Amino acid sequence: MLTHGKIWRAVDELAEQHGLSTSGLARRAGLDPTTFNRSKRVTIDGRPRWPSTESIAKALAATGTSPEHFFSLLDASDRTAHGGGAGFAEDAPAPPTRPLNAIPQIGFAQAGSGGFFDDAGFPVGAGWDEIVFPDVHDAHAYALEIAGDSMEPVYRDGDVVVVSPASEPRRGDRVVLKTKEGEVLAKELVRKTARHIELRSLNPAHEDRQIPLDQVDWIARIVWASQ
Repeated sequence: MLTHGKIWRAVDELAEQHGLSTSGLARRAGLDPTTFNRSKRVTIDGRPRWPSTESIAKALAATGTSPEHFFSLLDASDRTAHGGGAGFAEDAPAPPTRPLNAIPQIGFAQAGSGGFFDDAGFPVGAGWDEIVFPDVHDAHAYALEIAGDSMEPVYRDGDVVVVSPASEPRRGDRVVLKTKEGEVLAKELVRKTARHIELRSLNPAHEDRQIPLDQVDWIARIVWASQ
């Protein structure tokens, strides 16, 4: 079983194997130096905070570490936590892990321009970057990097959301919608009728929207966010 303590011990071991502190590992990965600090592992109200998939992927890329090796660190951290003896079955099968895949990523501003999506809202063309992310069971999934403060406090500038265009959005889902005019919005789906789509703003300082259905280029469900 993947636990909060196990994955953080694996991050610590990754840093140590490369002669780095956790702050040094974060800096090498191009992250805020405090990303992997112990103070960031628990929220102010005492809830466990997990490292994002994006930050782990960047740390692996920066150190030339394969996902398979990181998974082995997870197993090793489990043995360490149990003292390598009583209470741990050495021959027990490791818990299943989700495979990591490269998925395309662009910024929100780019998403509003032409050439990045087909008529169904699937990613096409050149100009995409890539991030490593666990399989989301959608070959057309892609990532968007948030820019600006219009989606705070839910999504902040620099956060990355993974979008699944093959997943049918339902009421209450957070979605990304692109209009025929090239406007790209991240909001909560309130209702979809035969004539329009109603969206609730994630930032109370910004207005809710009602968009005629014939003005919608595509709409897709957000399935993950780095926060």
